[in-house]
Amino acid sequence: MEIKVNFLDKLRLEAKFDDFTVIADQPIRYKGDGSAPGPFDYFLASSALCAAYFVKLYCNTRNIPTENIRLSQNNIVDPENRYQQIFKIQVELPPDISAKDREGILRSIDRCTVKKVVQTGPEFVIEEVENLDADAQSLLTLKPDTDVATYIPGKDLPLEQTIANMSGLLAEIGIKIEIASWRNIVPNVWSLHIRDAHSPMCFTNGKGSTKESALASALGEYIERTSCNHFYAGSYWGVEIANAEFVHYPTERWFKPGRKDALPKEILDEYCLDIYNADGELRGSHLIDTNSGNVARGICCLPYVRQSDGATVYFPSNLIENLFVSNGMSAGNTLAEAQVQCLSEIFERAVKREILEGEIALPDVPPEVLAKYPGIVAGIQGLEEQGFPVLVKDASLGGQYPVMCVTLMNPRTGGVFASFGAHPSFEVALERSLTELLQGRSFEGLNDLPPPTFTSNAVTEPNNFVEHFIDSSGLVSWRFFSAKADYDFVEWDFTAQGADANAEEAAAMFGILAGMGKESYMAVYDELGAVTCRILVPGYSEVYPVEDLVWDNTNKALLFREDVLNLHRLDDAALEALLDRLENNELDEYGDIATLIGIEFDENTDWGQLTVLELKLLIHLALGQLEDAHDLVGAFLQYNDNTVERRLFYQALNAALEVELDDELEMADYEANFRRMFGQPRMDAVLGSLDGSVKFHGLTPTSMQLEGLDRHQRLLDSYKKLHSARASYAASKS
Repeated sequence: MEIKVNFLDKLRLEAKFDDFTVIADQPIRYKGDGSAPGPFDYFLASSALCAAYFVKLYCNTRNIPTENIRLSQNNIVDPENRYQQIFKIQVELPPDISAKDREGILRSIDRCTVKKVVQTGPEFVIEEVENLDADAQSLLTLKPDTDVATYIPGKDLPLEQTIANMSGLLAEIGIKIEIASWRNIVPNVWSLHIRDAHSPMCFTNGKGSTKESALASALGEYIERTSCNHFYAGSYWGVEIANAEFVHYPTERWFKPGRKDALPKEILDEYCLDIYNADGELRGSHLIDTNSGNVARGICCLPYVRQSDGATVYFPSNLIENLFVSNGMSAGNTLAEAQVQCLSEIFERAVKREILEGEIALPDVPPEVLAKYPGIVAGIQGLEEQGFPVLVKDASLGGQYPVMCVTLMNPRTGGVFASFGAHPSFEVALERSLTELLQGRSFEGLNDLPPPTFTSNAVTEPNNFVEHFIDSSGLVSWRFFSAKADYDFVEWDFTAQGADANAEEAAAMFGILAGMGKESYMAVYDELGAVTCRILVPGYSEVYPVEDLVWDNTNKALLFREDVLNLHRLDDAALEALLDRLENNELDEYGDIATLIGIEFDENTDWGQLTVLELKLLIHLALGQLEDAHDLVGAFLQYNDNTVERRLFYQALNAALEVELDDELEMADYEANFRRMFGQPRMDAVLGSLDGSVKFHGLTPTSMQLEGLDRHQRLLDSYKKLHSARASYAASKS
């Protein structure tokens, strides 16, 4: 994590990281103003807070209330050496907690991350640099040794060179990568989290059997998601980009809908239209891209090459974003390497879906076969020793597909986690299944897994696959665990040998798709200096159901975005129209406005917490429709999980509305005690909301120019670097 420090007045300092700002000062006795804690005070508090977090985590997973648990920390300083200190953490537990849980709570504190870092002894590197923003490599904790060349199956270059190439090209376009965390909780299973230091919303996770392979995985995923615009999907890119020469890629084309909103004849092909417009309900307006929102410009389409005959087919960017999400994209040292990874991912997810929704029981991998891979066995044993039974399954469905499965069971909670991996190599697919299982997870994180079910409808429900796609946390059928397998075990091998192995493996996997009667389409992006490919297999590799194009399209943002951003400028007629759209478009009342309109509000602001229900409530208030507002306040207070400050505002508003709407009550009789209960500023806002002098309390004014939206502007900064690199690349080719 990068922490930037600014020097303020006197001895005050400002530390900025992620979306947070921390102010530090010094006590008056040290010439400060005592306006904020000192740096060392924050350090001491961090270990106490970290200890309390692990207590809370332990209690939450076991439904133990924490209201009566108290924790404190004292640091005892050695009088002979003030740098030699003892941190004494004490916990007061209520008498009804069992002896087992008392011991467990104390052990949980021992897992405190701050404590472990202090005990290990962090290494400090202090150096001068010419430009902080340009020094991208300084944040990578792993410095590849140029004298070492580590090859792993599937990679056409050594890991060290792969890491150097990928991190270097990101630095060239101005993206400063930082490593936020590493995890290695069992042998030979590494994962890490990397992100853009300027725009932390742009992040990826990597996994592998070593630190180097995990870092290469994370960087590769970062480049693929950058190249395919995945980091920016669903977000508004602003007026400037919307009207630029190109929005997504220089190769894009725009097509206007036909008469009566008909689909342009230039988009898709007959094969795709049979899938995406089978009922004839898909209209041109469904395919306007969310990112530009430029309805007048038409439908932004991207060229893909049909693999059966090499023809170019134009896919609406909106269709890709809505249905495929991040499935089927990969970066590699070569195109063939990227294709193998991309196709492996497609098979992994499609076969996983077939197995889970079909409640298929898979065959176990025999112990003698598993013993051929001692590194993987060591990782599995590490989980078993922690009390997590592990099942290793052949997911190839009788040798048809290069897919494996590792399933973890948690006897403490009854939860399970089925992790799948794919690659032409049996060993690599198995390793990926195991590393995927633990990517970014702690042992405590394995307590959140859902239990299996015999309810078939719950497993086959479309959103269950989406949960599996996001983090494999969806439901699994008990039938999956039957000892009577539906397929025989096959020790399969789809690998090829020689210099062109990746190319041959990619061709073989394209052949599997063709044999299934599937068309596949590919786009290649190399303008950043690394090869990324995106492969679409209509009717096979989608994540979301095709119906979402009509019934749950992300471009519904266009119905709301401009008016919401201009909320403070709308007259009553425009507010009524906005309210009507909010009520008549089948929106989730508790869905957040940020997602609805594609704006990255700071999560810690009222905009960031704003839901559809709350926005409707505030509009009713602004229009003087107090009875409607009162109805929604009750729903907000009952179900909405918001900040303490926001809840108190609505508690006060609810009480004030009760008085205002009751003909027998007078506000003058209650105002003084309302103010004593809720405070003067809060009641000023409440009463102002009732008389119309305060509108949209807590929501700072903005507009389509996105002023004041720092988090979103940082996301746009990231995309503009990419956009500029593409423009330069296109100019060099013209």
